[in-house]
Amino acid sequence: MENVGQQGDPQPRGNAPVRPSLYGLDDEEFSSLVQACGGEAYRVRQLREWMYQRFAPAWAAMSNIPKNLRTALAERVADLEGTLSPVETAGEEGSGTRKLLSRLSDGELVETVLIPARDRTTVCVSSQVGCGFRCAFCASGLNGCVRSLTRGEIVAQAVRAASLLGRRPDRIVFMGIGEPFANYENALWAARRMNAAEPAGLGIGARHITFSTCGVVPGIERFAREGMQFELSVSLHAPNNALRDRLMPVNRSWPLEKLIPACRAYTEQTGRIITFEYTLVAGFNDGPEQARELLRLLRPFPCRVNLIPLNPVPEFKGETPSAATCERFRVLLERGGLNATLRRSKGRGVNASCGQLRRAAVAATRGQAESSRG
Repeated sequence: MENVGQQGDPQPRGNAPVRPSLYGLDDEEFSSLVQACGGEAYRVRQLREWMYQRFAPAWAAMSNIPKNLRTALAERVADLEGTLSPVETAGEEGSGTRKLLSRLSDGELVETVLIPARDRTTVCVSSQVGCGFRCAFCASGLNGCVRSLTRGEIVAQAVRAASLLGRRPDRIVFMGIGEPFANYENALWAARRMNAAEPAGLGIGARHITFSTCGVVPGIERFAREGMQFELSVSLHAPNNALRDRLMPVNRSWPLEKLIPACRAYTEQTGRIITFEYTLVAGFNDGPEQARELLRLLRPFPCRVNLIPLNPVPEFKGETPSAATCERFRVLLERGGLNATLRRSKGRGVNASCGQLRRAAVAATRGQAESSRG
């Protein structure tokens, strides 16, 4: 997506790993690889079952695959642990939220979050190592974007989560580290693989897979033309440009005068309703006037608003509003005709807000390196 690089996200600094992931091969590539390694055609299905139904962590676990075939495959592509090796898994008492910190084959760290609800588990996946859009209250972009994830690295996050759950996730959200529309091709390919019917994929329904963008208009316009039933979420966080500029630098490239018409066109073209994410910051965007502005901005077309009390990060001075203030804001939107929900923030106990897990681990690693040098 050339427009993204030119108008918004600085280009990533790093390079993708040389050794490809097993989870990034399309059907033709996968079949050709198995054949080149001496495997019969029926081995393709067996391998797919190990990948997407049994969630095998490594080649050695694929017990009904001949050892010589596994060895030949291992020389060419990385298995799950070779793509995404576990570093840390921790849970939050009470909410049941779990964080997964994983190391990629080039040593970079990526985070994935499992968020349980009463009847489902949502897996929040990352699309980049870091982020170039630098939203004020998000730890993901504090050090910029190192590189985009490969499509196999994205799929592997969902598979690793499935291995912990013992089943496929109910929902996938591209709301982890990175802007998925700045890694458009790989993120969309990964979503399609997660959606693909078993054994070729995880078989997660398209309407249970959500892309979240900070407001990259060319990405929204392109997404509308895909003809897929994936959901779209847009981070809004302010009802006017003056406030949004202070929170989200992307607004200077695609201000509300460009973003909102693109969202309205998306809804008209696809028939899908966008969810607007709105983080409530005390004394900044949580008052009655901001609620009235938001109503004027969004009421002309069908949409949802997901209100999120701020999950504080040390680098952002904003504070979380009181529960009463958050509820009052929601009620004002509801009375004005908007479909608004108030989400309880999860993951504070495990630093699960976007980018906090990776940032803490990177800081600890740097600290250890400096101590050893000293």
